[in-house]
Amino acid sequence: MTATPTCVQPGSFLTLHYRLSGPAGDVINTFNGSPATLTLGTGELSPAVEACLIGMEEGTRSSFELPAGAAFGERNPAMQQWLAHKVLTQMGDPNEQYAVGDVVQFPTPDDKGQFAGVVLQVLPEQGVLFDFNHPLAGQPVTFEVQVIGIL
Repeated sequence: MTATPTCVQPGSFLTLHYRLSGPAGDVINTFNGSPATLTLGTGELSPAVEACLIGMEEGTRSSFELPAGAAFGERNPAMQQWLAHKVLTQMGDPNEQYAVGDVVQFPTPDDKGQFAGVVLQVLPEQGVLFDFNHPLAGQPVTFEVQVIGIL
């Protein structure tokens, strides 16, 4: 009796290496470090990226090209927001200095997670303009994956 190959299904718990990259290069890459563990359907990966995994067998490696906006949606101008220096001081280190391009971590409203914003502009009188869009929003994405284990 031969064993049926284990395939990724909705809700699968996975151990995998993956790389998400756009035109400017890698945004996430676990191939040079420890593999990631995650459960499909919990929002750790976008639905379009998760859909690429469905049906993959344990031990396989593949690469997928997702068109602009498919993986992380289009860029949303409303996701660019000014935060006053006073607010930033209350949230963290009062001596923190911000520079264009910095990635700053913020706590979620329930304090159970974090989200990131990229500094777009710093004005002493207005504060700091952050972009809270995903770095790959509105861009074509290459998703490379190696499925190590499926539980």
